[in-house]
Amino acid sequence: MNAGKTMVSYHEWAMRVMLDHLDKLPKEVLKKEIKSSYPTIAKTLSHILAVDTMWIQILKQEDFQHALQEAMAQLSTTDAYTVVEFKAAFKELALQYQTFINENSDLAVMIDVNNPWSGPRQTTFEEILLHVSNHGTYHLGNITTMLRQQNETSLMMDYSLFWYEDTTVKS
Repeated sequence: MNAGKTMVSYHEWAMRVMLDHLDKLPKEVLKKEIKSSYPTIAKTLSHILAVDTMWIQILKQEDFQHALQEAMAQLSTTDAYTVVEFKAAFKELALQYQTFINENSDLAVMIDVNNPWSGPRQTTFEEILLHVSNHGTYHLGNITTMLRQQNETSLMMDYSLFWYEDTTVKS
């Protein structure tokens, strides 16, 4: 098992489960302001989308600063997305990650990243993939709390549930 590849699959699954759940709730839930790390569920999803977009560009060897600027520039558009638009955007991004993984079987490849806040460092493709999944999981937890604050049902998206949903994960 390759942890980076598996965790990206988990991230895709968790995003799909959450978006399918949100699609069944009243439309207002997405834009209702809540006291949280981001003021709305839509802005939280928009942030996840932007960061996922940034990291796939970095994996493709784009400069960190350039990838960051391009990803953040999309926020004004994606903050206003509907659930259907988020589903399409995350599906397209999932395809980009799967293509990257299929074209790069060695995820131990080292690359240089120069984070404007933390500085330069070397990391691996796999470490970036693990970060993308971890970042998404963190913010999906925020969304779960935001749903509860709106008296809406939340859902479980534990990694162990993914084991039973995804037949590609082997113990």
